[in-house]
Amino acid sequence: MMKKLFTNINNKDKSRALEGLIEHSTPSSDFFLLVVLSVLMATFGLLTDDTAVLIGSMLIAPLLYPILSLSMGIIMSDFSLVGRSFNTLLKTMILTVGTAAIITLFFTPNGAEYTHEILARTRPSLIVAAIGAVAGFAASFAMVKPKLSETLPGVAISVALIPPLAVVGIGLARLDVATVFSALSLFGANALGAIFTSMVVFSLMNFYVKRGLAQKVVHDEDAKLKEEDGA
Repeated sequence: MMKKLFTNINNKDKSRALEGLIEHSTPSSDFFLLVVLSVLMATFGLLTDDTAVLIGSMLIAPLLYPILSLSMGIIMSDFSLVGRSFNTLLKTMILTVGTAAIITLFFTPNGAEYTHEILARTRPSLIVAAIGAVAGFAASFAMVKPKLSETLPGVAISVALIPPLAVVGIGLARLDVATVFSALSLFGANALGAIFTSMVVFSLMNFYVKRGLAQKVVHDEDAKLKEEDGA
């Protein structure tokens, strides 16, 4: 029964999932616009202690895709996809932290106390890593199953990658080294947990056989990016 969950997947679904994953993790202007909008919402939500706004920021954040494509590249031994995904992830982190820091400098007075939502993102633990692991498993599994793909927004909320990075920016703006490292540790625990379990899922689903398709899709998406930059 458990074996069928991972092996009873047709080639069409695998190809669709792989193409969608690479497309959504492409570092396009649309991707980074969503990142900026997400971190703006997250930072305002953190500064005002508004959970609803934070949830909204997680729903539009595309950060889960480069993490999953990084996992896919690792299990395929496709160093081009790994490098591409890591580069996108790094740029996203820098953009997120920088934007959050700027917002904090402009919208919060000196000496303002941290809100409950900010403090909640400065407590890394094994439970946080476990949450990231479960979310990574759920996201990678749902992505391949057409009937389950609509659950991905809920998974994005559970893994919550943008808020900890926004807290890193808030701590940086206030020159609070302890907050920066604590929030960064929480993000790392979440991300590593998601990467590990999604690698397990993609391996069990034998995505390695789609390496040729992955290289083709990456080539096509990068060509579109060059056209976009040249327009």
